[in-house]
Amino acid sequence: LGAQGAYFAGRNDLNNRGLVAPFDVVAVDSVAAGDAFNGALAVSLAEGKELEEAVTIASAAGALAVTRTGAQDSMPQRGLVEDLVRSQRP
Repeated sequence: LGAQGAYFAGRNDLNNRGLVAPFDVVAVDSVAAGDAFNGALAVSLAEGKELEEAVTIASAAGALAVTRTGAQDSMPQRGLVEDLVRSQRP
């Protein structure tokens, strides 16, 4: 959903679904936003995080990616993703 957030739905639990609100960033280039989202989602799920938390982290990674131009240069470091989540999600 991009600027509208990220919808998630659990595969085995139909009640495990929802919308993660978008992060407040200034977008300059959407290149690699999906790559950042998918990478962060895969890592979060592999680490055993619950789906909603994993999607929140992935959404933050995608949000940070759009704040920089290019593909490789826009990939956010983990610490920056964690900082964004802490600052915008109480």
